[in-house]
Amino acid sequence: MTNDRPSAGSVRLLDDAGIFDLLRSARRIAVVGASSNSARPSFGVFRTMLAAGYECIPVNPNETAVLGVPAVATLAEAAAGGPIDIVDVFRRAELTEEIARDAVAIGAGALWLQLDVVNWESARIAAAGGLAVVMDRCPAIELRRMPRG
Repeated sequence: MTNDRPSAGSVRLLDDAGIFDLLRSARRIAVVGASSNSARPSFGVFRTMLAAGYECIPVNPNETAVLGVPAVATLAEAAAGGPIDIVDVFRRAELTEEIARDAVAIGAGALWLQLDVVNWESARIAAAGGLAVVMDRCPAIELRRMPRG
């Protein structure tokens, strides 16, 4: 279910099976850094996850809505509508530690750092807080890879 990577230290990341289980069980995803700009990767991932049936909440203080879904400024605001299963993060790696702390504070199920977003301290914070951790992967790509059935 988890995968040790050489640079991970004591942090265990979900492997493929763990990621697929997470995606099968998740219902609500807070997308930190979601954008209404269709040229941004976060827009495409947000659209894909919505189309797949997830309830996605855009977390971005600079947006009012993404694909018609009202945006919120903070993870705490996203969690006010119900539990957050996955916090999917589209932010620079150096900005993710505070997000990891916020994800722990709201009792999220998992911290998911997007492709090319690698921060082992954020992973450690999330794991120490009881969250599953995925890093340097994209949920839209993993959905396409996921075995059906």
